[in-house]
Amino acid sequence: MRRGFLTFLAMAAVIAVWAAKPKYVFVFVGDGMGMGHVMATETYNRTVLGNDDNILMMRFPVASMAMTYSASSPITDSAAAGTALATGSKTKNSMVGMSPDTVAVESVSHELKRKFGYGVGIVTSVCYDDATPATHFAHQANRKMYEEINRDGAESGFDFIAGANTLARNDKEKTARIFDGYRKNGYTVAGSIAELKAAKPGRKILLTAPYEEGAAQIGYTIDSISGAATLPELTRLCLDHLKEVSPKKFFMMVEAGNIDHAAHGNDGGAVVKEVLNFQEAIQIAYDFYLEHPDETLIVVTADHDTGGMTVGVDKGPAQPALKNIDCQRISKERFSDLCAKEGGDTWEAMKSLLSEKLGLWSHIQVNEMEEARMLESYGRMKAKAASTQKTLYKDFNEFTAIVFDILNHKTGFGFTTFSHTGNPVPVFAVGEGCEAFSDLNNNIEIPQKIRQLTGL
Repeated sequence: MRRGFLTFLAMAAVIAVWAAKPKYVFVFVGDGMGMGHVMATETYNRTVLGNDDNILMMRFPVASMAMTYSASSPITDSAAAGTALATGSKTKNSMVGMSPDTVAVESVSHELKRKFGYGVGIVTSVCYDDATPATHFAHQANRKMYEEINRDGAESGFDFIAGANTLARNDKEKTARIFDGYRKNGYTVAGSIAELKAAKPGRKILLTAPYEEGAAQIGYTIDSISGAATLPELTRLCLDHLKEVSPKKFFMMVEAGNIDHAAHGNDGGAVVKEVLNFQEAIQIAYDFYLEHPDETLIVVTADHDTGGMTVGVDKGPAQPALKNIDCQRISKERFSDLCAKEGGDTWEAMKSLLSEKLGLWSHIQVNEMEEARMLESYGRMKAKAASTQKTLYKDFNEFTAIVFDILNHKTGFGFTTFSHTGNPVPVFAVGEGCEAFSDLNNNIEIPQKIRQLTGL
């Protein structure tokens, strides 16, 4: 009798836990953020910034990991991984919001809006119609079907969509049609934060915040671009808007897309600064959680690992020198552009530039062999005989590639590829129902758990 009563109490407790439904759901996706990227940032946080506490996401009570393979490959792309995280269904690489046999699959965000009237906000530091954000509102066979993806976005009814620009930005006629489609569906379309604030927007907002014409992202944190939007700033705008238009319940997906861009370029210093910037965005949601601890769920994860980043490299420093990151004042992308524009009239002028922008010689010792390697490549660059390092988002001149290879090595960062890997990714969670994410082993389980917790 006593045993039966205890069993009843245990079951009742389980039911009570699962009966509590989070009203506010935040999903943060560090695009390309593997555990190496997290540990590089945590090591910098501890050894350079001198913080005793771990970075915020590592302080969450739940920490697990998830495999990321797609239906077509052990190494996923962002479209297939985004579809898995948004819908709970595996699909083939390049497909957005569809099953492998091209049947539309619904995202948990869209389902929460359709069934329960949740407010929905989608925020990214890259193009808002890129793979990961698009999987929440689009159903297309290929991630490059930009006009069709945007047609789905305009019809989604989502309350706030923000990012750098449209991927169709280089086709002015197509871009005009895309933005007109949003306007016809009741969206306020703004090309900057200032424009948005001046527009007195309605319920539905599409915000593009490029830092320069043609940019595919809002700018790297390490570049400190004056006037550029930041991921925390966009996160705050989205949260404030949802609190106004849907105060009782909402869902937010925030993607730190610039982590992926930096990792594709094997720019270790920029990766760390982007993960820290990601933490600032998460902090905004965490502050909200502290005000609503029994009603809020926050999940932090990644779509895949990019670059295979490590702390520790063959024949590198015995103690990683992450203080070198503070000497880096420019991203690999902008440095490559700077070399193309200026190049330095002499090697001494280039050394001065390397000292100013990256701390080489002034703060970071350079040996004779390293200087000879750079000097030889500099000569080829000046003679326009240098090769090119091709990566997904940027083609780097050979000189820049060699400089950053040396910088990474001296800092203690290693990379295995310029592309994605099949490594698992971290999952961190806090808030109502977070225990459900403690035993994950696959990315499709994340939206499946959110469905269970919210009663879908």
